Amino acid sequence: MVATSSSVGSGAAGAAIFADSDSRKYRYFEPKGQRATHYEDVTVDVQPDPERYLIQDWIISFSNGKGAYIKDNTAAKSSNWHAFRAPDQEWERTHYQRQSKIETMVQSVITNARRAGAPKTFDKVWAKLLQAHLGAWKHAEFGLGTSLMQAQRYGYTQMINNATLTNSSYKLRLAQDITLYLAEIGMDIAGWDDELGKKHWLEDGVWQGTREAVETIMGTTDYLEQYFAINIVFEPLVGELFRSGFLMQAAAANHDFITPPVISAAEADYERNLANTIDLIYLLANDEKHGAANRKLFQGWVNKHGALADKAAIGLQPIWSMPHSKPVSFTDVRAQSEERIGRILGELGLKR
Repeated sequence: MVATSSSVGSGAAGAAIFADSDSRKYRYFEPKGQRATHYEDVTVDVQPDPERYLIQDWIISFSNGKGAYIKDNTAAKSSNWHAFRAPDQEWERTHYQRQSKIETMVQSVITNARRAGAPKTFDKVWAKLLQAHLGAWKHAEFGLGTSLMQAQRYGYTQMINNATLTNSSYKLRLAQDITLYLAEIGMDIAGWDDELGKKHWLEDGVWQGTREAVETIMGTTDYLEQYFAINIVFEPLVGELFRSGFLMQAAAANHDFITPPVISAAEADYERNLANTIDLIYLLANDEKHGAANRKLFQGWVNKHGALADKAAIGLQPIWSMPHSKPVSFTDVRAQSEERIGRILGELGLKR
């Protein structure tokens, strides 16, 4: 049992006996495994909590009397918000290292492809499609990244905030990668229009369902609902559908070998973000005290955001018929996305 400020009644040195209190490691939390990982050492309890160690209550409070972090920022409940550990164990240094490696890879791919004259060999219809629809997609990624950036401020623990913020960073990096990629290959393709993607995002009916889904998530005030809606619902039904089910499938058949490696990092990003989200939601869905109420709440989120994601996916269907070469059908890709979300929800005891 971890000693807390409330159980001891004093914050003085030596007042409590806790894990490693007799060691120079100064570890005062229970690690998930036999030994604390570096991720746990630099993340767990970095954000204080009056229920654990801040005997004097929050150091900073807002004018309404509420502390710096409150549990009411989400409708979900937990018997122990501090139990969550991100499976990817990502913290500041490892995050920057991974992002740097991805950026180096993406820039190397683009530079070498342009040096070889690859953009000039793109099928002309495909080149136009990249301008219009990959250019539109970057706005979806930016919107989701912005939503997660806002959401991370309200997470009750540093572990939840870290997982949400790294998720945001990956989304914003991809939006930037797409912007720079299109600008660079545009210098090699006659008649390129950098503004076409924005025009389609705002005006093309194909994208309005996606806009509605993204903007609904952005407008949600519950930070956990934002995190849930993006990774549990939107990504498998719309994100993977477009990135993996269209761009990475159809590019090579239309003489484009550059776009897949630029986009591929996003799929690896999502696998990490999904694992983090599933672990957090699973803990809450199986909480000994609040599990039933949480599952009911989560099912409501699935229904709400699932309907919007379905509308978004169906709206994107015409894009699959636009390239000259069509190696995969929308129907097949859509079936795969339905199977994917079914497996995800099944792990959490939820249903479509």
